[in-house]
Amino acid sequence: MAYQLDRFSNDDQRTTSADAPSNAGAVHKDAEVLKVSTRSRPSAVAGAIAGVIREAGHAEVQSIGAGATNQAIKAVAIARSYLQEEGIDIVCVPSFIDVAIDEEERTAIRLLIKKG
Repeated sequence: MAYQLDRFSNDDQRTTSADAPSNAGAVHKDAEVLKVSTRSRPSAVAGAIAGVIREAGHAEVQSIGAGATNQAIKAVAIARSYLQEEGIDIVCVPSFIDVAIDEEERTAIRLLIKKG
């Protein structure tokens, strides 16, 4: 299952890390994918990250562009504070991933978040 907080494009496809190219180095094939845009509210994304971490133990956040990546990083920091209140610490592993948007190849930032 993938959560789309804002879409990268007009298509309604949802993506899981299992759909990622083999060179993406997916650590968790069943990780939840949260797609973040410039318009995403960091507190909303943080709540989604925290919920997925509580449920599955790991999540994946994808963003394209500086504004979206800024929102994603703020969300990870906020989610960390939410989870620390419950004694859960998280780590974030950034990488690049190629995604197809409207039949065009784009490079996204991929943040793998897991319990620390």
